[in-house]
Formats: sequence, structure tokens, C-alpha cells
Amino acid sequence: MINNLKFDFQLLVLATMEQLEKVSSFQEFVQIFSQFGNEMVEFAHLTGDRQNDLKDEKKKARMAASRAVLEKCTMMLLTASKTCLRHPDCESARINKDGVFHRMRLALEQVIEIVTDSRPNGENEVAPISIYTGIKEFKNKVEGLRENLYFLSKENLSTMLEVILEHTEDFTDSAYTSHEHREHILELSKQAKMELEQLVSVWMQAQNQKTKDLMEDLEVAILKTCQCMNELKREVHSAATSLAADLLKYHTDHMVLKALKITGVEGNLEAVAEYTCKLSEQKEQLVEMCRLLRHVSGTEPLEITCIHAEDTFQVTGPQIISAAETLALHPSSKIAKENLEVFCEAWESQLSDMSVLLREINDVFEGRRGEKRVYLSLPRPGKHNANLKTLKPVKLDTEEQAKIAKLGLELHLLTSEVDSETEKWEDQENEIVQHGQGMSSMAYSMYLFTRGEGLLKTTQDLFHQAEVHDDDKPLLLLEAEKLIPICKQLQITAKTSVQGKSATFTKRQNTTSWHPVYMEVCRWIVRVALLFRPS
Repeated sequence: MINNLKFDFQLLVLATMEQLEKVSSFQEFVQIFSQFGNEMVEFAHLTGDRQNDLKDEKKKARMAASRAVLEKCTMMLLTASKTCLRHPDCESARINKDGVFHRMRLALEQVIEIVTDSRPNGENEVAPISIYTGIKEFKNKVEGLRENLYFLSKENLSTMLEVILEHTEDFTDSAYTSHEHREHILELSKQAKMELEQLVSVWMQAQNQKTKDLMEDLEVAILKTCQCMNELKREVHSAATSLAADLLKYHTDHMVLKALKITGVEGNLEAVAEYTCKLSEQKEQLVEMCRLLRHVSGTEPLEITCIHAEDTFQVTGPQIISAAETLALHPSSKIAKENLEVFCEAWESQLSDMSVLLREINDVFEGRRGEKRVYLSLPRPGKHNANLKTLKPVKLDTEEQAKIAKLGLELHLLTSEVDSETEKWEDQENEIVQHGQGMSSMAYSMYLFTRGEGLLKTTQDLFHQAEVHDDDKPLLLLEAEKLIPICKQLQITAKTSVQGKSATFTKRQNTTSWHPVYMEVCRWIVRVALLFRPS
């Protein structure tokens, strides 16, 4: 299984990616991307199954991060490549596209490392030690002196503390750490050194003469040292999380992104340059925030999530800038505008993810870890309330979340293919084009729902969207008899009353799984209508 997955990955996904990089015509790109999309969906299935099988939580977190990159980059690759094909002489468009391919390769390589349990050139993974991890190990050693006075040397203990205090410099040297937090961290660092000196002094005496008084003094020294480390841990946690909360609140309006979109469409290169500088500053703030949060994340999976977030901001920032520059150079380009939107959405999505991550880090610190994420299915005013009781939060396990995510990716890829077909029409006011675009937009909303994003906030919203999606069937039935059973199935599925977690999940899965079939037929309808439209 492992070898086959690696073989399939290398021959199918990488080979198709290389073909996509070399295409020179839009028609060829659409054909190869369709194949690539199918391969990525299959790859998502394989890696999702593999992720569920992993016992190591750290590997699970790394796999989840890589799969998230691949899913988002698949759609970035679509718009970035189309922009590059539409504007082949544009350097910023080429840089934008190359960045997507590079990031996808890195993510795919990491998936292979996890699946095959190997690293290139026999390298060993060396993860940087966080302050939390260092303090935990240091305290374990100190408390171990109660049982054994001889199991480690004083040099060993001193070195461990030195490493921890070196890491606190990430906070004290940061321009974003408040003066108050900086002073407290420096004071506690100084106190920690003094407490360790006192501990070592009593410890050395106890090794030579194990009297009752000395053992009591040793116990006091152990308690005072551990208490000081706990206070240091609490202080760096407060510094990191308060900074994160302030930054996330400050950047929720996405004003810089909005300004880039507006000035790009206006073709205002000078204004775009001004706002790209502001975005670069914002990127540096968020990258620093992720680095500090990693130190206080509390668990290895959350630490990996912080590293993934840092990488995402580090990479996405320059990609937004290159996309904005391309739009400013070609302000009337529809695809350049869409491409900028895609990268801005990725940025906004990561900011939203950071809010969730911050809550999880605080939960671990407060001892509230271990609960599954809850997906709320709440009734809303309207016709759906007729036969609904008060719904409780539904907790989806990893496998259920993976199933919904896979269906969402299939739906997103097919939505993009429908968009590609409608773009070929010169008359954008054509009725078929408008309905095709409308259905594509609704399907995209359903895809965002599978990611916990977008305007569809609850399961009932999803079911209502399925009913609305079905309302366009009379016009399309004139073009394809295939839509009859599909639309009927959508009607039955969307209107079926359900109670309980299992039934709700099955209905949600069925609703989502019928839409890829629906969108495939729509794509075919638009293509046929284009070929046979009156000249």
C-alpha cells in the first residue's frame, strides 16, 4: 500500500504537474487540469485514509497540514496558471504561478515522507524545542531529584535552563512584545537563575550528607524552582496570546486586501505598491505571532499547526503581492482579478484558522483539551423549522470530516471546470451562461461549507442551498434528460427530515455527493451549448 501510494504519487501527480507547467494553450490546460483534478481527488482519498490510520499525533498533524496546503493550492494553481496563459509576457504572473507549483511540491514531498516513514538522504527530523517543552522537561528533571540525587549532573540542569532562557529572547527581542511583558520575562529569567543556584547548592550538600534538614531544604528549593518556571511559562503564554488576540482583532477588517483589489482594478501601480508595503508589514507581524505562539502551544500537534500557519503567511503574502501587481498591469483582466481574489481568500481563511488555533492553545493551557471540534446544526427561522426539534451540536469524528472534505474538493474542482466553460462565451448575458454561473456560485458556497467557511453556517443552510440549486432544473431540462433523476434525488435528499447525528451526517454527505454529478452535467451542457450556438 505504502509503495503503491508513493509510486502513484510520483508517476501520476508529479508527472501531471510537470505537464501543467509546460502547457502553452488554454484548451490544453483545461484538459490536463481536469485529469490533474481527478488525480488530486484520488490522492486526497488515499492520504485521508492514511491519516486516519496514523497512530502518531505529530504525524497526523503534519499530514493534515500538508493536505490542507494541497487542497488550497489546487485552486490557486488553476487561477494562477490561467492568468499566466492569458498574460504570457507578464513577469509577476509567472512568479505567482511558480510559487504555487513550488509549494505544492514541498507539500507532496512531506506527504511521501510521512507515508513512507522516511526523509530524503536519510536526514533525521530535528524540531526546534519550544519554551513549553523545555520547561516541562526541566521540571521533570528537577522533581526527579526527590527520588534520586545522582541521576544527572548540575551541568546538565544548568544547560537545560540556559536553552529555555535563550528561547525567551524570542519574546524579549520582539518588537511586538509589550514593555510590561518584556520586563516581567526578564525578571523571571533572572529569578530562575538564582533559584537554580540555590537548588544546586543544597543538592550538592545533600549528596554528601543526607540529613533531614538538608532534604527539607532541598524540597523547598525544588518547589521554589518549579514555581518560578510555572510563572515564566504563564508570562510567555500571556505575552503570546495577548499579542495574537490583538493582531487578529486588528486585521479582521481586511482593509489592506480590499485596497489592493480596488487599486488593482483601477490600474493604479503607485497605490498598489503602497498597499503591498503595508501587506508586507502585516505579514511580518503575523509570522512573528506564529513563532511566539509555537513556544506556548502546549502540544506537538498544535506546535506543528503554528509552524504551518507561519509558512502559510510567509508564502501567501508575496503571492498576493504578485497577483495584485499583475492585476494593476492588466486592470481589465477578469482572470487576473479572480486570481487575486483566490489568494486573498487564502489569507483570510488562514486568519480565521488562527482564531481557532488561539482558542485551542488557551484550552490546553486551561486544561480543557481533548474535546472534538463541534459543528453546530442550529435551526433558522423559515420553512425548515416546521418539523425540527431543538438541535444539539453534532460532533464529527476524523473519518466523517475527511469524507465531507473529499466531497467538497470534488465539488470545487467541478465548479472551476464549469467556470472555465462559461468563460469561453463572448456573450456573458446569455441565459445558459448566467444560469451556469449562478449554479457554479451556489456550488462554490457548498464547497466552502465543507471547509467551515463561507455564508452557509449550518447544516440547514446547506440543505436549503440544495433546494435552491434544484430550482434551475426547468431551463436545463431542455438541454439534458440526465438532470431529471439527479434533480429528483437532490429534492428527496434535501427535503428528507432527519433526527440524530448519524442521520444528519448521512443526509449531509448525500447532499454534497450528488452535487459533483450535477455540476459535471452542467459543465457538459454549457460546453455543448457553446459548440452548437447559432453563429
